[in-house]
Amino acid sequence: MARTRALPFRTAAAATVAVLVAALGGCTAAPEPPEQPSSLARLAAALEEFGNEMLDDGAPAVLMQAKVRGAEWSRASGVRSLEGGEPLEIDDPVPIGRVTESFVAVSVLKLAVEGRLSLDDPVSQHLPDFESIMHPPGPVTIRRLLQHESGMPDYLIPLLQQGSLGEVLATGRSHRELLALAATQKWEPRLAQGYEYSGSNYVALGMIVERLRGLPISDVLRSDVTEPLGLTSTRMTERGPAPPSLVHGYVTTSGERLDVSYPAVRAGDPAAGLVSTVGDLNTFYAALLEGRLIPRAMVTDMQTPPYARYGMGIQRWNDTCTNNFYYGRAADTAGYGTISMSSADGTRQASVSLASPPQPFSLKGNGLADDLVDVVEEALNSSC
Repeated sequence: MARTRALPFRTAAAATVAVLVAALGGCTAAPEPPEQPSSLARLAAALEEFGNEMLDDGAPAVLMQAKVRGAEWSRASGVRSLEGGEPLEIDDPVPIGRVTESFVAVSVLKLAVEGRLSLDDPVSQHLPDFESIMHPPGPVTIRRLLQHESGMPDYLIPLLQQGSLGEVLATGRSHRELLALAATQKWEPRLAQGYEYSGSNYVALGMIVERLRGLPISDVLRSDVTEPLGLTSTRMTERGPAPPSLVHGYVTTSGERLDVSYPAVRAGDPAAGLVSTVGDLNTFYAALLEGRLIPRAMVTDMQTPPYARYGMGIQRWNDTCTNNFYYGRAADTAGYGTISMSSADGTRQASVSLASPPQPFSLKGNGLADDLVDVVEEALNSSC
């Protein structure tokens, strides 16, 4: 921002020098001030530096797209898979992990707009089996699921106890089975439950959407989001072979490299099952923030977190260009990292997806989400 604000001063200073030289009889014109890089160029340079660092660290694939007030830049570097070595294309899809939540939240909020549910309805009103499966310590509302404030145990730890990592990834699970796994952990009552991430929240939301629509969550997201916006590369993971253009990700286990790119366990998963492209993500968040998917008042509800960062399916970060916020979602999952971040008016955007350098699998993730937030937030703040 400092460079942008300083430009008028330097321009004025150059003009003043030119006048003085002319007044003193000099015939040499003052040199033109150096041309400043455009907002998009500054944004692209920051992203490109990060992308190069990730490739140097062993990332198989890095995909990036930035948009600033109608101008666009993109880059795809690396390979689709380490086995095949095919070069990347910018429209190659990547598993986006928890970024899936933004899409599912839209479908839940569309039901609220239609009067099919209220965000303050108890979950059990729309999911009669919820209490018998989960045994919550008290009433839980749909709003609390959307905001990750239910305190519901995550299904991930007991899921990973069902076999080797390869076996777990290769075994599909129903939504009900995932909640039953979560229910093997005690749901602790708290007097003041704040934000606490649990993928179980969005599994339950997916079940509500499916029950009220009478369709699988993949079909609902298609009719609510991807078809209206023309997001042809965004789809739910399905059981079966991966799409040919999918970017493959890897972890290591027992010293061996394991391809984790299209696991059956993520098939139909409302918490983390989507694959998408950086271009589709930018299009989605711009449409959402502009009120083209749900009414603007409902978007405002999504954007207003009860705590610092997380609203309903989206996160926010500081936009120092406008003294406002960026909105979007960041996620890391086994073998991958993704972020999509947009200014409040959707005119400045950046999305990055990558296959992370292969490393041992960890319940804590690969740490990329925080790195991506830092890099993209700083890069967008250079694009004022």
